[in-house]
Amino acid sequence: MIGKTFRFETGAVSHTGLARDHNEDRFLAEPESGLWLVADGMGGHEGGEFASGAIVDHLSSVGRPTSAPDLQARFVERIARANEQIVHRAEEKGATIGSTVVALLAYEQHFACVWSGDSRIYQIREGQLAQLSRDHTEANELLDRGAITAAEAENWPRKNVITRAIGVGAEVNLDHRYGTLRNRDTFVLCSDGLTAHVGDSEILDIARKNQPQTACEMLLDLTMQRGATDNTTVLVIRAFDKTEVTPVGNMFDMPEEGA
Repeated sequence: MIGKTFRFETGAVSHTGLARDHNEDRFLAEPESGLWLVADGMGGHEGGEFASGAIVDHLSSVGRPTSAPDLQARFVERIARANEQIVHRAEEKGATIGSTVVALLAYEQHFACVWSGDSRIYQIREGQLAQLSRDHTEANELLDRGAITAAEAENWPRKNVITRAIGVGAEVNLDHRYGTLRNRDTFVLCSDGLTAHVGDSEILDIARKNQPQTACEMLLDLTMQRGATDNTTVLVIRAFDKTEVTPVGNMFDMPEEGA
């Protein structure tokens, strides 16, 4: 049985911000492939830009998948290639470089969120916003172990220290979350330059009331008004149901609630 098909409206912005002299963020939006991603590089002008650029370069060749598992396999294989390239460059430079990545994968009515690091993906459905990713940070790991409280995590002095990224080791460590698309589902992908200045309620209000490109520009404007202390990248993707065919279940190879 053929599953539902969706069309997507996409908005995107990326800006250096007001405190940095170059932009280490990169993004990719390939609706025909069912792939959108944000990569936030780290390691300075050469290192960070190289790392996030390598991720986008490799993922831009995903092409048209034949199934949801095929799309996921293509994604993971190319991330592994990017990781290998970044690790090799880091060894040449004698430095640690890398990049976060957060991605939305969509095939028919099925979607997957994939991430490493603290770039985020949110979903807006029926007027409610949910953060689908969970930041890979020192503060969150301590919170998960019960070593600190939620209040302490919010004010942790090393709050922005990330514990996972692409390119920092031989093995790629990704988290995944799966779901089924509904009409007018809206996704927001962003680097931490946005969330450092803009709260969840503001993201919800702007993204659900505006067209994707307008929403991206408004979120960036708000970040700039508040100092834009980091590179800022935002993608807003809205899904529209094109069929009335009944969903056939999750075609990805992990449980829908897996994370």
